[in-house]
Amino acid sequence: MTNTLREDRLVLYYQPIVSLNKGEILHYEALVRLLDDDNKILSPGEFIPVAERFGLMAEIDHWVIQAALRKLSEVPEIKIFVNLSAVSLLNKGLLVCIEEDILNSGVDPSRMGFEITETSAIKDLAVTERWLHKLQKIGCRFALDDFGIGFSSFSYLLNLSVDYIKIDGSFVKNIDNNPAHFTLVYAMNKVAHAFGKKTIAECVENESIANMLRDLKINCGQGYYFGKPTGNLEEIRTVPWHQAKLKSNFSIQP
Repeated sequence: MTNTLREDRLVLYYQPIVSLNKGEILHYEALVRLLDDDNKILSPGEFIPVAERFGLMAEIDHWVIQAALRKLSEVPEIKIFVNLSAVSLLNKGLLVCIEEDILNSGVDPSRMGFEITETSAIKDLAVTERWLHKLQKIGCRFALDDFGIGFSSFSYLLNLSVDYIKIDGSFVKNIDNNPAHFTLVYAMNKVAHAFGKKTIAECVENESIANMLRDLKINCGQGYYFGKPTGNLEEIRTVPWHQAKLKSNFSIQP
């Protein structure tokens, strides 16, 4: 595992985040994958725990950010969000490196965003806010991921200066047949909007869920209905089947 980065076995997959109102791709989430010795793609669940055990998460996060910046340079019309681990949020030196990487890349910082999980954010709110303010100051955006898992922390988490709240997929994927989850998603969206945050619903897996989320005025959706993660960004950009389907099924608001 310690040779992973030197052997360049990390790869990025991309999944679109789509406006539920307009049916347009707003940005992509970059998802890290690992090639094993047989060039088989390993999911994060298969290698991230090992990376955490060996203290490699900050190094992996930095690699992902640099790779995303290269992709942004290659494809000037897109925006990308990358994930920051709890370990990276506590690394002051990494914050300085990331800021320098962005400013030296020639990429407009507004095209770069970061996702932090709810559980990571609450470990040290002051440190999290330092990341937010420093990178937002140069134009980057932030999303709070997995929102709703720590429901007791609802009120003060929304005081974090993030731009997006990502409603956890464990609630979203059941809203078409679970009234309790529908009510929770409705409530989370209302509170997020009251605090001036935009919302992204995870695990949008079918048309029924997409329609319900649109009717609830959720801002964006992410999930297999709009596109599976892929290592070939062109597959998403040049075959917009999900956009056409979304526009035809949704009654678009002006």
